[in-house]
Amino acid sequence: MAMVNKPRRRKQGGHGRTYLVLGIILVLVVAGVSYAYVAGLGPFKPPTSATSTTFSTSTVTTKTATTTTSLTGSLLYARVNTTVGSFDVELFNSLMPKTVANFVNLVNQGFYNNLVWHRIVKSFVIQTGDPATRNGGGNRADWGYNSSGVYIPFEYNASLHNDEYYLGMASTGAKVGGSSQFYINLANNTSLDGSYAVFGKVISGFSVVQALGKVPVETVGNVADEPVTPVYVTSITMISGP
Repeated sequence: MAMVNKPRRRKQGGHGRTYLVLGIILVLVVAGVSYAYVAGLGPFKPPTSATSTTFSTSTVTTKTATTTTSLTGSLLYARVNTTVGSFDVELFNSLMPKTVANFVNLVNQGFYNNLVWHRIVKSFVIQTGDPATRNGGGNRADWGYNSSGVYIPFEYNASLHNDEYYLGMASTGAKVGGSSQFYINLANNTSLDGSYAVFGKVISGFSVVQALGKVPVETVGNVADEPVTPVYVTSITMISGP
C-alpha cells in the first residue's frame, strides 16, 4: 500500500483475517479428502449427470452372452479368485438391493477380471475395483482414483456393520454413492458404519483374505499402501451357494 494509516491498517488486518479463514477452509477441504482416502475408501472421481445410473429396488435380471443372474433371492453368492487363492462372499441382496445389483452387473460383465488389489492397509482394509489397475498397467500414481463410470446412490442399513471380513463400497466420501471399488474389512472398523455401504461378507477362504492383507506395500507418488508386487483379482463369478 502506498499510504500507512490506521484505517488502512484495519483494512489490512481484515485482509489478513480473510486469508486466515480461507486458509482454514483449504486445510479442512484437504483434510476431508485425506479422510475419505484414509477411511477408505475413495477417492475415485465423483459422478457426473452423464454417467449416473440409478438401479431400481425391484427385481433385476442381468444378462451377458453366457450368464444370467436373477436378483430375486434375499442372499446371493460370488467366488472371488485371486493370485493367492479364492474366497467366497455372501451378498445381502434384500437389504442392499441397489449396491448388490450394481456389483452383480459388474461381475457378469467381467469388469473385475485382472484388477489389482491396489490398496492394502494392514489390520484395516484391502481394496480393489479400479479399472486403471487392469493387468498392473496404467499410471500407478493414479491407482485408486478411477471407477466404472456407473454410479449408484448411497445405501444404508443399520443392521449391517463394518465388521471383520465384511464388504463395503468405496466412495469419494462419507455417505456418497459408490461405483466399482469395494473393500474388505480386516478388522472391526465400526467407525465407518453409516458412511459406507456394507453389502456382503466373506464366508469361506478367510486365510486368503488374511494373506492379501499382509502383502508388502509402498507409496507411489502421493498414493500410499500400494502392493510392491501387484496381487490381482483374476476373476469374480456368481455361484449357486456356499
